Amino acid sequence: MAATDIDQWKEAAAHRAVADFIRSGMVVGLGTGSTAIHATRRIGDALKSGELSDIVGVPTATSTKEAAQQVGIPLLGDDIPWEIDVTIDGADEVDPDLNLIKGGGGALLREKLVAQATATEVIVIDATKRSPCLGTNFKLPVEVVEFGLASTSEFLASVAGVPQLRNGGKKTPYRTDQGNLILDCETGAIDDLYALAAMLEARAGVVEHGLFLGLTQVLVVAGGNGVELITLPE
Repeated sequence: MAATDIDQWKEAAAHRAVADFIRSGMVVGLGTGSTAIHATRRIGDALKSGELSDIVGVPTATSTKEAAQQVGIPLLGDDIPWEIDVTIDGADEVDPDLNLIKGGGGALLREKLVAQATATEVIVIDATKRSPCLGTNFKLPVEVVEFGLASTSEFLASVAGVPQLRNGGKKTPYRTDQGNLILDCETGAIDDLYALAAMLEARAGVVEHGLFLGLTQVLVVAGGNGVELITLPE
């Protein structure tokens, strides 16, 4: 499978999500990553052409904010409570119940804040991101504070598999937009997603984790057979 094919799938999924779910006058969450960026660019193009108007965006990362500004999307500040109509974001792994692992791009905290303030969360992926069980194909990112890192790492090893400190290059650790660190945990297939999420959320030093459970309303998947929209049965 060529990398160019996968990038075309990513673009197709993002463009389909914009066409089906974004309307003039909306507050739109702008996701982070190599698939969601296509949605941000498409919205910018639609604003310039007049296809859309009165869109206000809420970016999920500094990099997304910069991309949105470059294509002319007005942005909503964080000095008022968000009421977001639709968010288009990506994912690193998606299970059949539309639960996700996110955070490969390091924006998991902001992405979850935006998702929780969103009426309709639309996840766009290429077909390679689908999985029978979370943790099968992607490590679980956990954002942590630097203080007590050794103790936090030991805890994560006991409940989430071996953690590895994410490398930021030049022999320095990766830093999130909030200045925190990320430990990527080799969980293997996760038997009980909600139990693991609860353990992580109860631990001091853990800022956020990459399990996005019960937050997705629509999955848009692009692959060799075209673009498919998936929703959970009511």
